[in-house]
Amino acid sequence: MNARLRRLVALTVPLTGFLMVLGVYTAAAGAGLTCAGRWPFCDGFLGLFPANWSSFIEWFHRLVAMLVGFLILGTTIQTWRTGADRRVRRALAVATVLLPSQIILGALTVTTYEWLILSAHFITASTIFTGVVLAAAWSFETPAVAEIQRMMGVLAAGVVALVVLSPHMFVSFGANVQAIYYTLGLVVYGSLVAATVWLGATDADNLDRVRLATGGAALILVSLLVLGRQVYGGTLQYVSVGGTVVAFGLVAAAAYTLRSRSVQQSRSIPGGSD
Repeated sequence: MNARLRRLVALTVPLTGFLMVLGVYTAAAGAGLTCAGRWPFCDGFLGLFPANWSSFIEWFHRLVAMLVGFLILGTTIQTWRTGADRRVRRALAVATVLLPSQIILGALTVTTYEWLILSAHFITASTIFTGVVLAAAWSFETPAVAEIQRMMGVLAAGVVALVVLSPHMFVSFGANVQAIYYTLGLVVYGSLVAATVWLGATDADNLDRVRLATGGAALILVSLLVLGRQVYGGTLQYVSVGGTVVAFGLVAAAAYTLRSRSVQQSRSIPGGSD
């Protein structure tokens, strides 16, 4: 894969994540039912533009969704035209196939505002995001195990921050906090997915347990991100915090295992550290 196409694939990751966070912020700010409750039209000039700030948020969300959708579609076409890695093509193909259903669900969140539709909308978005993350991870060279180990340390700190930001537990879970929570959550989740892929592609042995830990933490976190849309109090608060703590334990265990492995290898090398 040429460098230009590789950068294009990588660009889909932050933009897809940004779109998801923007969608969360739109709903949390109460702007999801603006634009006179119409879709795809709005409430301003000729029904094409917003009439006020609240409807602008919803209108801007729709605009970004359209642009990101075309970006994913165009990137997918390019990877197939240029004969990119089969895994990259398939991951992007799955993301592209899901776009029509995501558009329909997005419309239903405006015309039929129900928690089931909201959850399905976010689950589909998460699946698309996972597809573009996998495509990006497979597009680049596998980092050294030492680099993955350092990344695990940073991700462990990120999960600690997610515990603090858990929905309605320790801080007021307003629109701005939700945007921060989901931005951090998607960054950590995407990084864990990439790390799991890279660990499987290294030449190092005995990393299956580490991959199980990183993959398990990723699965827990994305599930909690979906659940976070429905947490308002009670038992779900503790489920969210407890699940995040478990994810932290898995990430910390992966970081510790990789570090211990690195130390053992350095000691086995003549002249290595004692």
